[in-house]
Amino acid sequence: MNLYYSSSFVYPAQVSIVKSLNDKEAFAPHVALLCVQLLFGTWPILGKYILRVLPSTGLAFLRLFGAALLLVLLRKFRGSVPIRDKRDYLKLLIFALLGIVFNQLLFLKGLSLTTVINATILSATIPVFALLIGVIIGSDKLSFVKVLGIALAGAGVIYLVNPSQADFSGEHTLGNLLLILNTFCYGSYIAISKNTFKKLGTLTSITWIFLFAAICTLPIGFYSLDSETLSKVTPTVWLAILFVIVFPTVCAYFLNAWALSRVAPSVVAVYVYLQPLFGLVLAPFFLGEKWNSRAWVAIVLIFAGLFFVTRKMKEKEIHTTMP
Repeated sequence: MNLYYSSSFVYPAQVSIVKSLNDKEAFAPHVALLCVQLLFGTWPILGKYILRVLPSTGLAFLRLFGAALLLVLLRKFRGSVPIRDKRDYLKLLIFALLGIVFNQLLFLKGLSLTTVINATILSATIPVFALLIGVIIGSDKLSFVKVLGIALAGAGVIYLVNPSQADFSGEHTLGNLLLILNTFCYGSYIAISKNTFKKLGTLTSITWIFLFAAICTLPIGFYSLDSETLSKVTPTVWLAILFVIVFPTVCAYFLNAWALSRVAPSVVAVYVYLQPLFGLVLAPFFLGEKWNSRAWVAIVLIFAGLFFVTRKMKEKEIHTTMP
């Protein structure tokens, strides 16, 4: 006997299972992005500790070289998608330059020529650049809700660091411009890398990005890390460097790329606004710094912004057919 099923008929159990799977898939990238910002939030604290012994360029090289080595070993052990189109290598090189090499070097140099408060305020432009570039190339969509969310979260960060203490005088102009270039590079990296991550997979993409980045910074590493400098590094500092390589670098960039292949670039970018909050929470435990009373207002603004940027549009009704 033949059985016929209407294509418009939906079994409640099917709808429940499909909805449950969709909810988990939609929720997972946001958990990953929260972890990313928590990991990135530990980086300045440990970095400040390590920089007492190592120069900034030397630490940057060790971070990239160690991450590249670890990712190559992980890729060899786990296996990954082969790169068949040679043009993808050029794309990955561009991502390495924008997302890591230029991002780190411009930030470190810019920070040395301006203030931490200026740097934190200017970091609020990352989601703006990511959204604008994403709209231009078609990887993102512009909407009033997203603009509102980014504006709210950005206002939260700016309020947190107290803009009245910012110094945008002439002596800091060059440093501020370098930091804006830094945020433009990182915002561009987020906006243009999504399709490649989806095509090649997260592990393959991130491994090659860090390999290219390590090669590009190799001359700087050799120049800044002489035997005398390395002899001053204690076992505790080496452990801190290892932690930076494994967690705020490999794990953070991997999770960030994994999430980027599943959500819009503007969503990934707006989570950057959580970094100052995580840094504020962690700093008293590791650096003895005091809690900032402005944080409560900032928390409300930042999470309100995240809500608007990440909220889903009303989903269409699910229709399924029996096999």
